[in-house]
Parts: sequence; C-alpha cells; structure tokens
Amino acid sequence: MSTFEIKGMFRTELITKTWRPFTKLVEGPNEKTAMEKVYSLLGSKHGLKRNFIRIDEVKAVE
Repeated sequence: MSTFEIKGMFRTELITKTWRPFTKLVEGPNEKTAMEKVYSLLGSKHGLKRNFIRIDEVKAVE
C-alpha cells in the first residue's frame, strides 16, 4: 500500500457557491483507488456529490 497526497477543491454550500481547498493523505494500492477514497470521505463528511469535488493533483508520498 502506498500513501498518496491528494489536493483539490470542494464546493461548500449551494447558496454561497464558494470553493474551498483541501489536502488529504490516504492509503491505497494505486492513484485511482486513493481518489475514490477521497470522494467517499468528503462526500460522507460534508454531504457532497462528486460533481462538487474537484481533484487537481495526486502524488505519491514516501
């Protein structure tokens, strides 16, 4: 399992429509699985759909 640092933005509320940056460290066997985990974490924590989450950068961390 590798550790990935994922950076991006998510939309806060439907009314204000502001985008907030985030950085998450997640473990996974590859980049795609790590991205899916971030979608899942942010979606469950903030009640967001995937189209309100933008992933800008994924890189492996040693």
